[in-house]
Amino acid sequence: MNHFLDIHKTSPADLRQMIDNAHAMKQARKGQPKGTADTAQPLAGQMVALIFEKPSTRTRVSFDVGVRQLGGQTMVLSGSDMQLGHGETIADTARVLSRYVDLIMIRTFEEETLLEMAEYASVPVINGLTNRTHPCQIMADIVTFEEHRGPITGKKVVWTGDGNNVCASFLHAAGQFGFDFTFTGPAPLDPEREWIDFARAQGVNVEVERDPIKAVAGADLIVTDTWVSMHDPESAKERRHNQLRPYQVNEELMRHANPDALFMHCLPAHRNDEATSEIMDGPHSVVFDEAENRLHAQKAILQWCLGK
Repeated sequence: MNHFLDIHKTSPADLRQMIDNAHAMKQARKGQPKGTADTAQPLAGQMVALIFEKPSTRTRVSFDVGVRQLGGQTMVLSGSDMQLGHGETIADTARVLSRYVDLIMIRTFEEETLLEMAEYASVPVINGLTNRTHPCQIMADIVTFEEHRGPITGKKVVWTGDGNNVCASFLHAAGQFGFDFTFTGPAPLDPEREWIDFARAQGVNVEVERDPIKAVAGADLIVTDTWVSMHDPESAKERRHNQLRPYQVNEELMRHANPDALFMHCLPAHRNDEATSEIMDGPHSVVFDEAENRLHAQKAILQWCLGK
């Protein structure tokens, strides 16, 4: 059973296969209308359930389009449609859905929901996001970096801001793909120690540097994310802004990175908070390539899950 639950739970060889397949599928689609199906139809006759407890733009559209391009069909379900884990246990939901569909993608809050779904489903389960990790996003980020700068192995990635779920998956990727990683942000928002220890155990250099100017020295890629998540209470927003203002990605910060360093943000962005518009729209930014590559990376993940 090929579940795609987290980057650190998937072998480096399989991750590399998915990245290479994503590159190949993107190249193969050049010049085709966006609505056309791929020449190969590996998901023909397959039904994929897309479950969204959390609202989504990129995850919903990219998975829906990706399944259709690969010849499959989708069933989109919201948390309110299913009352997941309320009226029926997650385990029973997983067992029932497995009788109807060939694969389940779930975007949810608690990691335990994802893990229980995978434990009891008899079809592959994909992590579309939890409060703790976001592996599909980072697979797209690896695709994006490599199409612009070549292999990411041995490069330096700097995360600035909140050590959140996207940051966690970047640390997993550092260990599995072999690149160095520096976190710069306030101590209360450090990434989980477990993820730092995982990456270091794979032999890569992981640093925590409070001074953002020092952190980005020699950086090949600078990454940030929104300072306030969609479900954070109002009382947390001003505190977060005060904590994170020194870690804004702006032209001054970018000048201290490598001259050809890239900038990424998984979107949606609050412009002129975590990053200025000059950076978002500037020559270092690949944020819209990054958004597009969710489609190609996830198509590769879907094929891998189904043994295609």
